[in-house]
Amino acid sequence: MGSENFKILLVDDEPDILEIISYTLKGDGYLVYTAENGVKAIKLAKKIKPHLIILDLMMPEMNGIEACEIIRNDSEIGNALIAFLSARGEDYSQVAGFNAGADDYITKPIKPKLLKSKIKSLLRRISQDEGEVIKKGSLTIDRSSYKVSLNGKDISLPRKEFELLFLLGSKPGKVFKREFILESVWGKDVVVGDRTIDVHIRKLREKIGDSYFKTIKGVGYKFQN
Repeated sequence: MGSENFKILLVDDEPDILEIISYTLKGDGYLVYTAENGVKAIKLAKKIKPHLIILDLMMPEMNGIEACEIIRNDSEIGNALIAFLSARGEDYSQVAGFNAGADDYITKPIKPKLLKSKIKSLLRRISQDEGEVIKKGSLTIDRSSYKVSLNGKDISLPRKEFELLFLLGSKPGKVFKREFILESVWGKDVVVGDRTIDVHIRKLREKIGDSYFKTIKGVGYKFQN
């Protein structure tokens, strides 16, 4: 899929930020839409079905965390990639963002070239057409449709949680080192905090079950046989 086919929704209450980023991304051929708060972002997202939503954290009417949580629970737009773009770089803000279902957390200020690289890395995952299906007992992981089912019931996962689950499930019993997981799921161009993997594993345990995942202290994680 070329950049001209990707729809990106920018959400920020600062007009200058929206204008600068819009100009930068449109120059690369993306279809760019903007909203100045979370409420308008959700309404617009339902209308345009964006591939990627870039959210500011602090906004009037509805902040980015609230908007992200609502989007993730909406069957129409819940599969969109979501990245926070915020001046708040504290660990707890990033953890809150990932807990809400974000795929990435980018700290302002950021140079346009690096931002474009991060966006390209995120959208590259949509372009991958891997029709693999992993089955482990009553658990089914379908890469082609990004769907997970357990005991016949569908489970909704944010994209990064899905990709982490698929990676671990692709080789049951294999210990995946933390560095390899970060590079495989988040990419070389994406810088995330040390706790990112732990947060995503905890979410997967809550949704799928603790028995599927084994922590190898000081090394990484593996999917249980």
